Amino acid sequence: MSTHRTLILLRHAKSDYPPGAVDHDRPLAPRGIREAGLAGEWLRAHAPAIDAVLCSTATRTRQTYAQTALTAPVRYVDDLYDAMPGNVITTINTVAADVDTLLVIGHEPAMSSVALGLAGHGTDAAVAQQISEKYPTSGIAVLHVPCGWADVQLGSAALVDFCVPR
Repeated sequence: MSTHRTLILLRHAKSDYPPGAVDHDRPLAPRGIREAGLAGEWLRAHAPAIDAVLCSTATRTRQTYAQTALTAPVRYVDDLYDAMPGNVITTINTVAADVDTLLVIGHEPAMSSVALGLAGHGTDAAVAQQISEKYPTSGIAVLHVPCGWADVQLGSAALVDFCVPR
């Protein structure tokens, strides 16, 4: 277990809008399937090995995780769908202490709000500015967390990278 942890916030890939589908059940669009695969490639190339995943129960987030081809253990969490930023942080606070790198797959506007809300000392101002302007589908924010997951709170991490694999 490290004293330095990495939190990765991934917004689901581009979703489709099939007739009659309720929001929770919307699948990925063909573009989203491709971009989720690119997100997985980016994560394998640029992020530490992911130890655990928290994922919204929505179809598009589940499919995003599947298309990344990552193999970390995943926990599907109802509270990450249509979540307020505080719910996301509360869910992060439940992660086991032996997890060094955590991936959270969710939705907007929660992902950008969590990334910017957690951003504190050591944050890259240009990265924060980019996220404040737009957090597109398949966007990946990377934060360094100097505390245990139970202690994650507003301003407790350094927002260090943002990528939109396309």
